[in-house]
Amino acid sequence: MAKTLELQFVTEAGKQVRLTIDNPKEPIDQAVVKQKMEEIIASDIFYTGSGNFATVQGARLVNRNVTEYAMA
Repeated sequence: MAKTLELQFVTEAGKQVRLTIDNPKEPIDQAVVKQKMEEIIASDIFYTGSGNFATVQGARLVNRNVTEYAMA
């Protein structure tokens, strides 16, 4: 099972953007995640076509099951 932590931000133009982190350390500490997201915004290192990251929208842990079938 593959897990990712999806960080959701809103840009200056009001568009939603996401950053994903593969195989995050669990258990997820919500307060730490929010603090780190605010640090990302304050660092001003990400720019999109709709502006810089402006606010924290949320975060979620995504579990994904993949079943592969070999086709000979």
